Amino acid sequence: MPLRSADATLAETRPLPVIGLKDVREAAERITGAVARTPTILSDAVSRVAGTSVYLKLDNLQATGAFKERGAANRLALLSPRERAAGVIAMSAGNHAQAVARHASLLGIKATIVMPRFTPSTKVVRTEGWGANVVLHGETLAQAAAHAHELALRDGLTFIHPYDDPGVMAGQGTMALEMVEDQPAIETMVLPVGGGGMLAGCATALAELRPGMKVYGVEVEGYSAMAQRLAGKPVSVGGPTIAEGMAVRDVGERPFNLLRQLGIEVLVVPERAVEQAIALLAEGAKVVAEGAGAAGLAAILTYPDLFAGKAVGTTVCGGNIDARALSNVLLRQLLRDGRLLRLHFDIPDRPGMLADISKRIADAGGNVIEVKHQQLFGAPTVQSTVLELMIEVRDQAQGTAMIAALEAADYIVRRV
Repeated sequence: MPLRSADATLAETRPLPVIGLKDVREAAERITGAVARTPTILSDAVSRVAGTSVYLKLDNLQATGAFKERGAANRLALLSPRERAAGVIAMSAGNHAQAVARHASLLGIKATIVMPRFTPSTKVVRTEGWGANVVLHGETLAQAAAHAHELALRDGLTFIHPYDDPGVMAGQGTMALEMVEDQPAIETMVLPVGGGGMLAGCATALAELRPGMKVYGVEVEGYSAMAQRLAGKPVSVGGPTIAEGMAVRDVGERPFNLLRQLGIEVLVVPERAVEQAIALLAEGAKVVAEGAGAAGLAAILTYPDLFAGKAVGTTVCGGNIDARALSNVLLRQLLRDGRLLRLHFDIPDRPGMLADISKRIADAGGNVIEVKHQQLFGAPTVQSTVLELMIEVRDQAQGTAMIAALEAADYIVRRV
């Protein structure tokens, strides 16, 4: 079951929102021309699988591949002349780094980005490619953030927070404006949560623009910090995740207070649902999404009763996924769908056995794409051999029929 927001009476004790629809509208005007107005499309393929109308905001089409440009562009545009002259600093291991670097470069502002030492070299190179000075420091994001604050104080730099900043939140909220302007049919929204800036900015705008519209946040199981805090529970997060852009322990205080006041509900999805959503977007919608970018769709697939019969808007907020990770996700989903089979055979060591099995698979419509044939050391006796096959089939029914045909020929078949 989803974790829900705290009681409304608690929200009444919190401060008023730090931003409103006016701030988001002003941010939209401010970033026009610097940030792409990305399309919001109704995806037929995704809608058929989800069982309801699903609209996708394609912010993976931004120049840096993610929505973070919106908040960075707006926040940098708000700098005073003195702050521009001194320069800015940010901490990030991913999309925020590139966003600040790009928009600082466009404005002629010197930018320093502190990244943890574990940051993949491709992200370091991309950030440097936008003209930023990259400093690698610390083994964790927290250590990198602490060092960034030290450098900001030492050198008089303005720290650009990735989510706990009113200017950043207002910039991220421009996504919601574009979505409802371009697709007025949208009735409800579900948006990913990392530190909470994007959800807070969008929810604030929609509370005034579309009163009564239901807005959900979504987090992955290993990193459900916002859901835990809204539910009044101690925060416990950790572990590997494909949605590394959402792997946040310390959510923003401003977003947290605002979401609590608005009564926003945060849904929590399993890792497997995020992988399923990445695969569906790639194969069905022909859209490349990183884990965080697919989280909204993962929630729609995980909680179908919440969205049945409604036009749902969500954002593919980033497409910066490693090619190997994307490949692994797609292959894992093919295995789960039954369109890839890994079959194990213990067969007599006689000439023609492999050819006979291959023919029977071909006759059943299967396509062998990988063969492991161990005659010397893997077999239980010298009179037998071990065979493992990776087979591509049309669907689960065809795979079941193919295995039945092999078993009818007295082969002992085991799925691996």
